Amino acid sequence: MITKLKPNKFKLETDTIWSFKDRGSWATHNGKYPGNWSPYIPRNVILRYSKEGDTVLDQFVGSGTTLIEAGLLNRKAIGIDINPDALSITKRNTNFFENKKNIKLKIGDSRNLKFIKDQSIDLICTHPPYANIIKYSKNIKKDLSHLDIKEFSKEMEKVAKESFRVLKKDKYCAVLIGDTRRNKHIIPLGFKVMEKFINAGFLLKETIIKEQHNCKSSDYWETKSIKYNFLLISHEYLFIFRKP
Repeated sequence: MITKLKPNKFKLETDTIWSFKDRGSWATHNGKYPGNWSPYIPRNVILRYSKEGDTVLDQFVGSGTTLIEAGLLNRKAIGIDINPDALSITKRNTNFFENKKNIKLKIGDSRNLKFIKDQSIDLICTHPPYANIIKYSKNIKKDLSHLDIKEFSKEMEKVAKESFRVLKKDKYCAVLIGDTRRNKHIIPLGFKVMEKFINAGFLLKETIIKEQHNCKSSDYWETKSIKYNFLLISHEYLFIFRKP
């Protein structure tokens, strides 16, 4: 049963460091889906970079956090995922909206959005997987979460090009992505993805540092951090791109 439809004492973020210790549990939001982002992120992005009646796209829809916020803020929304299980979860999570025509779900590949017209989207607000850190499916060959860093970065170039194609001119694309570590060294996955979007034609409007909270097994990794002399990654990047 839904007891509230908006966060308590919400305040729009005004600087480039975002930190949400309270993850957010209004509407149907919850942290059960692995790797999903706090609803405070799409709420801030949607309020800043779109207006009521606009169409918001999330091509890595997951459990539907972006679509829930879009609906609550009187936007239309399109959610795409290559995993039908994710779409089923999103459908359940958005089922409370009375006007279901404003929420469209489709199974698809973020690298090929052929069913979306050129320059028809007002805002992209998305949270792709971080290479193969979390695998979101078992037998879906085209799932980007199965790819290692080099191949993942290459395929994200296609995602960036499709994002640029479907977005209207002078509109915004928000992408949350983090880094990873291999052989004791940081792999700057976030900056690799940022570069792909700039190469696709986007301009970088903002780089936001999003602090991570409530990471599982933190005590375990803190011990490892001291023992093996490495720092825990406790931030992600939220890149705001503009299509000129």
